[in-house]
Amino acid sequence: MLGRAARGTGRLLLQSSRRPGPRPGAWLAPAPQRCASSLPMNTMVLFVPQQEAWVVERMGRFHRILEPGLNFLIPLLDRIRYVQSLKEIVINVPEQSAVTLDNVTLQIDGVLYLRIMDPYKASYGVEDPEYAVTQLAQTTMRSELGKISLDKVFRERESLNACIVDAINQASDYWGIRCLRYEIKDIHVPPRVKESMQMQVEAERRKRATVLESEGTRESDINVAEGRKQAQILASEAEKAEQINKAAGEANAMLAKAKAKAEAIRLLADALTQQNGNAAASLAVAEQYVSAFSKLAKDSNTILLPSNTGDVTSMVTQALGIYCALTKPQAAKIPEATPPALEVPTRPPTELPEADQVNSS
Repeated sequence: MLGRAARGTGRLLLQSSRRPGPRPGAWLAPAPQRCASSLPMNTMVLFVPQQEAWVVERMGRFHRILEPGLNFLIPLLDRIRYVQSLKEIVINVPEQSAVTLDNVTLQIDGVLYLRIMDPYKASYGVEDPEYAVTQLAQTTMRSELGKISLDKVFRERESLNACIVDAINQASDYWGIRCLRYEIKDIHVPPRVKESMQMQVEAERRKRATVLESEGTRESDINVAEGRKQAQILASEAEKAEQINKAAGEANAMLAKAKAKAEAIRLLADALTQQNGNAAASLAVAEQYVSAFSKLAKDSNTILLPSNTGDVTSMVTQALGIYCALTKPQAAKIPEATPPALEVPTRPPTELPEADQVNSS
């Protein structure tokens, strides 16, 4: 029965004497009021619950820490002085005011998670571990908030929590307490500052909308200009290809004409080297002369005629003389027998009467 009573009366971080009055300083939050209860009595045979540590004093001096399970004590000499819980403890940090780097007053509260690692230090290192850690968390949070601006408070909450945990662990190491986590619950901003932040957000959104609209217009103009540029490039390339094809076609046509003309000249030269070739040449020249003479005065009224226009024989003889003068050097180079040229008797040019010359003009 006494062992069950001892298990039921074990409280977190309790001590027999009441805590003294609140700490001095107007900025410190008031110490939380904790209910005091009687500690387990020494009945010589005690049962310690799991995750609890009972600190025993013998004749007013620390003796030992009772482990969970069955334990024996000497009546009248041994006394249970402190009962410490080894579970993780959750403490609500009261709301407090803090000033940021840019002189903005905030109201911030948080939640602290800690655990007692050394029951001896937690019992004899500090009078009230819970109250000490709470005050340390408040002062540390106020100090860390004073190092950053208002905008960074909302963006760097995780880094702010980590800084507060590190600062608490450095100070609470002598108390046998380990701070596991610290989380900021609420951040209350003054109404006027809140309105200014809302206006800033709206201005930033309008700015981004304007920037996006201008970027859209610029991209549109760039796309239109790029399209025109590509169209001009394609048009010039098409014109270039057309000119190249046209030039290639003309070159091929000229080459074909030249080959055809060369073939005709070769065939004509072969024909002239044969028997009666000169007679055939004389006939061709006469036909061309007659054809040309028939086209006189069709394209223009101005006509230049030789004095012996009606003497076709003399014109043919003159043409054959020019041909023979051109072919003599080639005949000297080629020692082949050629048939004698057909001699055409030449007639002296006859002079037309002056009346006939006037009429022909």
